[in-house]
Amino acid sequence: MSRYTMGLDYGTSSVRALLVSTSGEEVAAHVFDYPHGASGVVISDRDPNLARQYPGDYEAGAEAAVKGILKEANEKRGVRAEDIIGIGVDTTGSTPLPIDARGVPLAYDKRFENDVNALAWLWKDHTSHAEAEEITAVGGKQHPEYLAKIGNRYSSEWFWAKILHCARVAPAVFDAAASWVEIADWIPAMLCGSMQPAKIRRGVCAAGHKALFNAGWGGYPEAKFLAALDPQLERVRKTLPDKVYTAANPAGTLSANWADRLGLRAGIPVAVGAFDVHLGAVGSGIAPGTLVKIMGTSTCDLAIVPISEKIADVPGICGIVEGSVLPGFYGLEAGQSAVGDIFNWFVNVIVPGGTTQADHAKLSEKAAALRPGESGLLALDWHNGNRTILVDQRLTGLIVGLTLHSSPAEIYRALVEATAFGARVIMERYEQYGCPAKRIVNGGGIAAKNPVAMQIYADVMGRPLSVTRSQQTCALGAAIAGAVVAGEDAGGFENFADAITAMASPADRTFTPQPAAVEVYNKLYKLYRRMHDSFGVAQHSQPLGDIMKELLNIRDAAKKQ
Repeated sequence: MSRYTMGLDYGTSSVRALLVSTSGEEVAAHVFDYPHGASGVVISDRDPNLARQYPGDYEAGAEAAVKGILKEANEKRGVRAEDIIGIGVDTTGSTPLPIDARGVPLAYDKRFENDVNALAWLWKDHTSHAEAEEITAVGGKQHPEYLAKIGNRYSSEWFWAKILHCARVAPAVFDAAASWVEIADWIPAMLCGSMQPAKIRRGVCAAGHKALFNAGWGGYPEAKFLAALDPQLERVRKTLPDKVYTAANPAGTLSANWADRLGLRAGIPVAVGAFDVHLGAVGSGIAPGTLVKIMGTSTCDLAIVPISEKIADVPGICGIVEGSVLPGFYGLEAGQSAVGDIFNWFVNVIVPGGTTQADHAKLSEKAAALRPGESGLLALDWHNGNRTILVDQRLTGLIVGLTLHSSPAEIYRALVEATAFGARVIMERYEQYGCPAKRIVNGGGIAAKNPVAMQIYADVMGRPLSVTRSQQTCALGAAIAGAVVAGEDAGGFENFADAITAMASPADRTFTPQPAAVEVYNKLYKLYRRMHDSFGVAQHSQPLGDIMKELLNIRDAAKKQ
């Protein structure tokens, strides 16, 4: 009898549910777009750094998406609720949520129904950039070991910076919060009916990469360190556990209430939550020596190293955390704060009349007709700050080489190239510190839908790039976690290794570097690195006066071909 698991992938704009058989066949999928805010994100005209989400969308999304795939799976294959043996959950992060003593979001409290600070603080909320710098400064003096494991700089995208900022700008919300919890931990707890702070099983993925958790110093950072930032943080620290869990562990079992709401049977095990990209790496079949890139609104680059091997601390990445991707391995995370968001910004905001996927396709088609270097343009991909390797959310985007003849397609291609150059910086940082990218596998929406971008990435990075067959690798990875917590007796798997072998998505396309394009991009990359270091590194500058003229030289040579 066939058995199935379910992955719930909570993204920036929507939740995706995926039903997968334990043999790896994707049976049904359903997407629910968050109704609140702009494409699911509550923003502010007064503060472009603000990005929040209404937690009720997570609940509504679970109900709509799960019912959607159950209906489709039953109609197509006769799948019954009894055939589903496990659930996995992945989310964005760091996206912390203030909750009361019952685990109910403060956003549901009438006192705060119009207060954006009571919402979930989405990963790309950068209102806490000053607090992040403060954490970096205090950490460097008191506990440099804290920073060494997260790339030597704390980010405004992360847990403690956001909570500290809330304490300063919204004391009423901060005082009312019994605790703060990542939505990667809260959503599984919600499904299991164990939302009280002391009952929530928190995942090592969020705790290690974003909240300074490490078993080497006893868990979360010591209270004395947090008090040096603000004595009020000690109260938050007391609500956090000393033990965290991998996605191989259950967060609990599906409650009777949520089973009724979803149309499932009560008691199904729900895996401890993890971030989307980490489970996306699982869905992509990550292994030592493989760099997995999950490409969406932002991009994350994941690698794993067996815990039996020595590993160097890597400056500028988002952490080295044992078990954050797979048990028995260190998980290394890096990434770019905006990739798809940059392309969407250009199409939706800058291009006259451009708002649809068809507009992306038209620009991609025209961009594909251009030779490398033909636009004469070079851009920096920092429209949402720099996540890796500079870890600076106060950096902004830049396009050099614009003329009165620059076309939308040329600018679009330059933006794609800029994100590819940023990806090469990350790859080289990994390899510089002994983590070779012998194979590069790409998943996510951009990898699946934009072959022009993938060819440019292959040419810029100078490596073959494989693309997974599945377009839902994050949800697939969550479903794999659901199969692991279900266990062999229920028709699942004993461990991730067996589950990945049976269920992970194979690569079905490979983009190979074109030698002539690689040659041109190597020249452009040198110019990119000069701009990258001059604008991004304090007290580091190089002469830039020749860059515009060199871009023209490269452009003119390309046009003669």
